[in-house]
Amino acid sequence: MSVSLNISDDIALITMDDGKANAVSNTMLEALEHALNEAEQKAEAVVLAGRPGLFCAGFDLKIMKGGSDEDRAALGDRGGWLVHRLYSFPKPTIAAATGHGIALGALFLLGCDVRVGALGNYHFGLNETAINLPLPIFGLELAEARLARDRMVEAVLQARLYQAEEAVTVGYLDYAVTPDKVIAESTNIARELAAIPSEAYNENKQLMRRQTLSTIAASLK
Repeated sequence: MSVSLNISDDIALITMDDGKANAVSNTMLEALEHALNEAEQKAEAVVLAGRPGLFCAGFDLKIMKGGSDEDRAALGDRGGWLVHRLYSFPKPTIAAATGHGIALGALFLLGCDVRVGALGNYHFGLNETAINLPLPIFGLELAEARLARDRMVEAVLQARLYQAEEAVTVGYLDYAVTPDKVIAESTNIARELAAIPSEAYNENKQLMRRQTLSTIAASLK
């Protein structure tokens, strides 16, 4: 199974683990969509995690580089809607970056309210330019909304990847902790945020992000 969901004490832990690179295919997107839908109904906050050493390596390149134009477009749009779902999710979302978060994996980080990343030889960032792919509008919009303005050129155009401490400075992460503490720290933050009145949290999130969400939605099919 590529995605698992565990709900305990009103906190939903969604874990991506396909046994490989956590490359995002239609199968994984469908599983993530179902997990988020269930978490919205049954939990008060969500932690999105990968397996030890790997958060998410991005879209499945077998499709994005070797598939038909139609397949690439369809997967790209579906991934964009998943990012839109994360960024507009009505309850607190915490990314537990248990390892590398690259390309779409980095956008999953940008889509979550709080991001906790693993210290060590792990990298975070948007490498699309380096692998000869255009950054979709939903990716650019999230980067502009959440990354440090003075680091945008190197982070987006020049495809620089960062280890956790610098990723905090650039804006991919909020906290950098040792790998064994990523899930626990993320869960603690989820519990704290779950105590905030949920209706006000959602209303203010939508207001704060309305322009970015509108632009992303308009770019997708």
